[in-house]
Amino acid sequence: MSNKVLNSDGLDSGARTAVVTGAGSGIGRAMALALTGAGWSVALAGRRPEPLAETAALAGENARVITVPADVSRPDDVAALFSSVRECFGRLDLLFNNAGTFGPRSVPVEDLSVQEWRAVVDVNVTGAFLCAQAAFRQMKEQDPQGGRIINNGSVSAHAPRPHSVAYTTTKHAMTGLTKSLSLDGRPYRIACGQIDIGNAATDMTEQMRTGVLQANGALAVEPVMAAADVARTVLHMAELPLEANVQFATVLATAMPYVGRG
Repeated sequence: MSNKVLNSDGLDSGARTAVVTGAGSGIGRAMALALTGAGWSVALAGRRPEPLAETAALAGENARVITVPADVSRPDDVAALFSSVRECFGRLDLLFNNAGTFGPRSVPVEDLSVQEWRAVVDVNVTGAFLCAQAAFRQMKEQDPQGGRIINNGSVSAHAPRPHSVAYTTTKHAMTGLTKSLSLDGRPYRIACGQIDIGNAATDMTEQMRTGVLQANGALAVEPVMAAADVARTVLHMAELPLEANVQFATVLATAMPYVGRG
């Protein structure tokens, strides 16, 4: 089956369906490939069409995918994304709420502009909320009812890096979103969990390999892990029955400076 799906004709009605935001690179791409490899139908969402097309090509010509360019911070884009999912797949079983931005790197809190702050909050918090809200509505209304939302929290939901106030704040907010969705989803068989990732090898962590600022003011190279190993963890969470949920999971490069004093 072609990965250029235009409608639901010919789709396996028993296939599980997912939306992956930020699917054009990094963790999102790795997760999309893990899902398609496990037989899921996947809507690939991201701001730029070209990387989404690359992810679709990597999934293979037999993968059941659609590509939907969307900026998750824009309500109209999010509405169009989930409308496309309903039209093409008929239902939604999983949202991997992954799109995010770090924002300016190594900017002291006193120098971060309001515009830079808002740019990070708009994507990481508002965008995650808008996608979760749209997924929640569809999962509540569909028959059979229910589904799963997995939020990408980051280890920054627990411990900050120096000069990362906007990113760290948004990732702490993601934990609140996860808990609220988990509680509010109980009556509708909607499960919500969070994956907290540390030092996966992506474009966002490229600086780890050359030296990144530490809490003591030094620069140090940090270990990284393969994004595919993160995707295997998220796939496990995704494929649990709705009666079971991984509320929070942490997967990180084993030797990164996170636990204790590094």
